[in-house]
Amino acid sequence: MKQGIHPEYKAATVSCACGETFQTQSTKENLKLDICSVCHPFFTGKQKLVDTEGRVDKFIKKYRKQ
Repeated sequence: MKQGIHPEYKAATVSCACGETFQTQSTKENLKLDICSVCHPFFTGKQKLVDTEGRVDKFIKKYRKQ
């Protein structure tokens, strides 16, 4: 390997929007995630809709059986 061209790896704190935090190594010291393995639907088995623009509610209102 060539000397002086590789980035420095540091201890990094990863924090998720759900509140989970863990330590790893990265070139950055702090990483922020929207979703992690603790809150991801594939690992939890629960469906979680992330809707910031109200599209799900609009769809439900439009196609709801009356």
